[in-house]
Amino acid sequence: MMPSQKTGKSASLVGMLAILAGFWLSGPTPALAQSQEELAKTLANPVASLISFPFQGNFDLNFRGAVIDGGYKFLTNIQPVVPFALGKKWNLISRTILPVVQQANVFGIDSTQTGLGDTLQSFFFSPAAPSKGLGLIWGAGPVFLLPTGTDDLLGGGKWGLGPTIVVVKQTGPWTIGCLANQIWSFAGKEDRSDVDSFFLQPFLSRAYKGGFSWALNTEFTQNWEADASVGSINFTAAQILPVFGQLVQVSLGPKYWYGSEAVVRARWGVRLNLSFLFPKK
Repeated sequence: MMPSQKTGKSASLVGMLAILAGFWLSGPTPALAQSQEELAKTLANPVASLISFPFQGNFDLNFRGAVIDGGYKFLTNIQPVVPFALGKKWNLISRTILPVVQQANVFGIDSTQTGLGDTLQSFFFSPAAPSKGLGLIWGAGPVFLLPTGTDDLLGGGKWGLGPTIVVVKQTGPWTIGCLANQIWSFAGKEDRSDVDSFFLQPFLSRAYKGGFSWALNTEFTQNWEADASVGSINFTAAQILPVFGQLVQVSLGPKYWYGSEAVVRARWGVRLNLSFLFPKK
């Protein structure tokens, strides 16, 4: 068996175990204090007071770069979201992104890497109620970059820190907003490049009766250190479903990549997201 086949099976096994773990943690479908339409709208708010456990699967194809033209990447972002009440007026929202990667021919012909990427940990301090007047929902706090990458081609080997902020406006079934962060490295491997990275994610979504929704966003990263940028435009259609007694939002849609010519990046891809939901009863 070829190495790429072994690593592909390993990545698939990790994904299956993650999904089974989600089902194992689930219980009977709760009696909801929200309709499925309201729940879909709540999920569109990054600082909502809702516990969720998303597994975001990304399959990106046809990479381009200085020495390759082709290749693929399976990227599964494990993204638990946990809110904590800080009294009656404030919430603290913990958002974690742990990447699990399996890729081939991205950084060279017959080159394959499998393992973890670097972890991104964000904390948002957010008012429990929208602001008076404009009715804006917002959150701000620190973001941490943790060097959990298991391969030099999967992680930067640096510790990073910076600010993050999100602003959201919800009107009827519509949600519009923007999330941003800036990270600077302050420690790590001396032979690796410093991190000076800006991330921007504007987003728009609409929820419908019955738990259906769609979302459009772009995820843009500017690497100030290398003077290069890369991003993707993502469209997904989603539905909230009861699965073995557990509420799950399933979403699927295409991705289109853009960025600097010198950046190794895919041309297009597909995103599949499974979000396990734990709403209040």
